[in-house]
Amino acid sequence: MKIISYNVNGIRAAMRKGFLEWLQAANPDVICIQETKANEDQVEVAEIEAAGYPYHYWFSAQKKGYSGVAIFSKIEPKHVEYGTGIEYMDFEGRNIRLDFDNVSVMSLYLPSGTNLDRLEHKLTYMADFQDYINNLKKEIPNLVICGDYNICHEAIDIHDPIRNATVSGFLPVEREWIDRFIKSGFIDSFRHFNKEPHNYTWWSYRANSRANNKGWRIDYNMVAQPLQDNLKRAVILPEAEHSDHCPHLVELSF
Repeated sequence: MKIISYNVNGIRAAMRKGFLEWLQAANPDVICIQETKANEDQVEVAEIEAAGYPYHYWFSAQKKGYSGVAIFSKIEPKHVEYGTGIEYMDFEGRNIRLDFDNVSVMSLYLPSGTNLDRLEHKLTYMADFQDYINNLKKEIPNLVICGDYNICHEAIDIHDPIRNATVSGFLPVEREWIDRFIKSGFIDSFRHFNKEPHNYTWWSYRANSRANNKGWRIDYNMVAQPLQDNLKRAVILPEAEHSDHCPHLVELSF
């Protein structure tokens, strides 16, 4: 099973930039989308179906044009779980999960901490999400959590770790959380296969950051430990340019 995760920074804008043509060429079995910024009825879903994804599920924020996650699949899931059941999380449309025979795949969009209020919100979300996943793993051990975590784990994951040490996304408290999250039973699939620096998934639109590869690796396909032997490969796909993020892929064999 080939799974791609992609923060598209607006699905309608991405579709206008050739996202669906790229998707057909990349040909994943499942693609997890973050930051849809749209409700399903605002999107030309017939075009998504024509691209080979008859099964598409959307969980949008209550606020129009904000946040939102989706999963498109070639395979019909056994079950779809919209949200976490935690009201303040679900109000912003940040989690959706598809359960298949061998694996469950979640699309996650973790909040950013752009100001003090939002940082507090993010830290609360992180703590509650960890508790939610701890319980979910008891029921569903074969879990893949794809998405935009809005956190760089280690210095290798950011272009300038010293000057960004006090910036949300690379704060010690955030880095400690994602470290604990991984140690709670997940594999950072990209780092499992690739230990090299200068591999990023997000670049600021400012100062020609992408062309100069001054980026951050804040997007992950986290694979639960029971699936370690099923891991086949994991890569970042920076050539796709429909967003300020790029897609990243994990492949599992069953």
